[in-house]
Amino acid sequence: MKRNFHTHTTFCDGKNTPEEMAAAAFEKGFEVLGFSGHSYTFFDDTWCMSRKGTQEYQSRVLELKDKYADKMKIHLGVEQDLYSAEGTYGYDFVIGSVHYVLKDGKYWPVDESAEQLRHAIDTGWEGDPYAFAEDYFAAVSQWAPRDDAAIVGHFDLLCKFNEDGEFFDENHPRYVAAAQTAMDALLAAGKIFEINTGAMARGYLKRPYPSYDFIEYIAKRGGRLILSSDCHDAEFLDYGFQDENVKRFAK
Repeated sequence: MKRNFHTHTTFCDGKNTPEEMAAAAFEKGFEVLGFSGHSYTFFDDTWCMSRKGTQEYQSRVLELKDKYADKMKIHLGVEQDLYSAEGTYGYDFVIGSVHYVLKDGKYWPVDESAEQLRHAIDTGWEGDPYAFAEDYFAAVSQWAPRDDAAIVGHFDLLCKFNEDGEFFDENHPRYVAAAQTAMDALLAAGKIFEINTGAMARGYLKRPYPSYDFIEYIAKRGGRLILSSDCHDAEFLDYGFQDENVKRFAK
């Protein structure tokens, strides 16, 4: 079944309207399309849905659900940031993600830019990238006890700008230990992990989130995985779905 549950539109930081996304998905042969606008975050509204926009987003997706009822299943979802105060009632599914690390009352962005990540590590964590990684993965693990999100979004998002190992040695014992602790907690809670090709589509990484080593760790422990394009551009709705390494885990 060709499907994607991680889809963004012009209601947040996506390029296309919901109508354009649905039309592109149908043309590409999708059987299921899940919309997942970024939940409103009160401390940073530059990339997420507004409160008013959230209501219109919900209405537009529900209209599309009816329009495509006999052609393609459409689901109304949300990508809920860990620090969003918005409710999730009424959505068909929820993706739980971490885009910031909260420390000493400040929300430090994880994936905004390489420069912002360097500033966060140097300023907020005194130049210790593994202390930052430990706090990031500890934040991701906070989704384990929560029952409002079944799917964990882009598990190791902190590596978005780490293609050449600029920020982290992903085999460093502290990095691996922090990630495995988070994975173990999420696995025990029965969470579903994305195989997320979004950074591949946008040219940041040659591999999905999580890394292949982490995907293998999850799979060997009976974890559930779902293929996702984290689409912000209709052209890339199925980006990476035919990649041999991705297909190996996303059967």
